[in-house]
Amino acid sequence: MASFSSIGVGLGGNVDVNALIKASVDAVKLPISRPNGLNYQAKLTEAKISTFGQLKSLVSTLQTAVSRLSSVSGWNAVQASSSDDKAITATAIGGTVETTFSVEVQQLARAQVSTSDAIATGTGVGAGTLRLEMGKWEAGSFTAGSGAGIDIEVSASDTLADVAGKINGANAGVTATILTDTSGQRLMLRSKNTGEEFGFQMTVTADADGDTGDNLGLSRLANGLSSDPGVNAAANAQAKINGMYDITSATNTFENAVAGVTFKAEKVTTAPVNISVAKDNSAIQKNIEDLVVAYNALNQALSDVTKYDKTTKEAGLLQGDSTTVGLQNQLRNVMQSLSSSTGPFKSLSDIGLGHIQGGDLSIDSTKLSEALKNPDAVKALFIGADGLATTQDGVAEKIKAATSKMLDPDGFFASKDTQFKDALKRNAKEIERINARADSTEALLTARYVALDTQMSRLNALNAYIAQQVTTWNNSKN
Repeated sequence: MASFSSIGVGLGGNVDVNALIKASVDAVKLPISRPNGLNYQAKLTEAKISTFGQLKSLVSTLQTAVSRLSSVSGWNAVQASSSDDKAITATAIGGTVETTFSVEVQQLARAQVSTSDAIATGTGVGAGTLRLEMGKWEAGSFTAGSGAGIDIEVSASDTLADVAGKINGANAGVTATILTDTSGQRLMLRSKNTGEEFGFQMTVTADADGDTGDNLGLSRLANGLSSDPGVNAAANAQAKINGMYDITSATNTFENAVAGVTFKAEKVTTAPVNISVAKDNSAIQKNIEDLVVAYNALNQALSDVTKYDKTTKEAGLLQGDSTTVGLQNQLRNVMQSLSSSTGPFKSLSDIGLGHIQGGDLSIDSTKLSEALKNPDAVKALFIGADGLATTQDGVAEKIKAATSKMLDPDGFFASKDTQFKDALKRNAKEIERINARADSTEALLTARYVALDTQMSRLNALNAYIAQQVTTWNNSKN
């Protein structure tokens, strides 16, 4: 707003024109700034948008939880167990057929380890070229793999530590380190992976002295790194299933030797270890418990935003919002829906899930555990008599259908979001209109006060002139 540093001179010098203009402008802006005005309404609407966003997230969490119970795959959880998990551990994917088989581990997978002859500590190894190839040792003979060999250039002043650094930097499929014993230092190489296909051979392809086989200069590194590693050769893990069927693996993990089952050998066994695959009722129980937790979190959030606290006399943000109360009632009703199951369980209460005061679900653990002794009947409760996820005749299917409708692009939450954002746009336009009117009022009043002050200044000057002339005339008569 414009400020008048000298205005009021013509008006007598005692008129606070700035305050008069500000008061008039503030009166115009009162619909924006007053309690429950447009600024307050905008903040309230933004708070509602945020709250419905949180509610939408909770409904999405509920849908995720119920999806596990409305999907056929959610009921295929199995658990693999080992009679000696210190020797063999096992897992199985959902839907794997219940079975039991034995495993004997005869050999663990190994990485190749080879060590060069000793060289005096800290001395140069000699200039030349080393070649490292990955492949397989068999009957004392090395067969290179399909990958190209890697050449390592060595200078005359390079020590074994320098050579190890160059090998490690070449990403050649091995790790290099220095072994120091009473004879000096040795270059020790180890395959990065286990399995007989990940063996290696390091040879000297060029030696500064012109002879790659004289055991002098760089040629010395060929001893121990280019020959058969013997017991230190890379090897596959070996095992036998049911005492009859031989299996191998480049690692200690065997995948799908038995369909759907993965087991890992931890040590060589001295007796068969039994691996069993059975239905995992604990996973099903957790899925049911997750459903209860997700529903209760949503129900409590809806109760908080729609309640009225008589003690504090404070209302929730959405207290009195009929659509929000309707949403909560819809969710409570669908949680109490009946399944088309022909088995003993028709509703959630039949398996120990009951409503308590406030609408939350409680779990009778004893009743639920007893029900899960008949997992097919519990499955029918959630998926319906047909056992398919394509129809909506099970409790879980009905809950999922209801939450999906709420989350649809044209569903409940999308509609509320559009409603509130439209309200914010209207609010912003009204604030813009009022601010424009306030600016116009300020400009008009400023112009009027400036004109009035100018006119009063002229009148005051004229009055002073007349008074001066009268005084002069009176003096002249005397």
